[in-house]
Amino acid sequence: MNGQLYLGFGEQGKVMAKHCEICGKAPVVGRQHSHANNVSARRFEPNLQKVRATVGGGTRRIRVCTRCLRSGKVTKAA
Repeated sequence: MNGQLYLGFGEQGKVMAKHCEICGKAPVVGRQHSHANNVSARRFEPNLQKVRATVGGGTRRIRVCTRCLRSGKVTKAA
């Protein structure tokens, strides 16, 4: 999202669970196939980590996916 902070707020103003606050990555629905070709639904969850980061001049604890951490989109607070 162009390096901007993604604020995934719900109706009550709370941060949505299992969403990256930088890029907005969320769970994706898929299917599991067994060797016997039995099919069942599953969810692919993003790898989220709670990180102390500097946001808007202050320090906040945000949920960030590991891809955003590796690519340097987040500046960690010391």
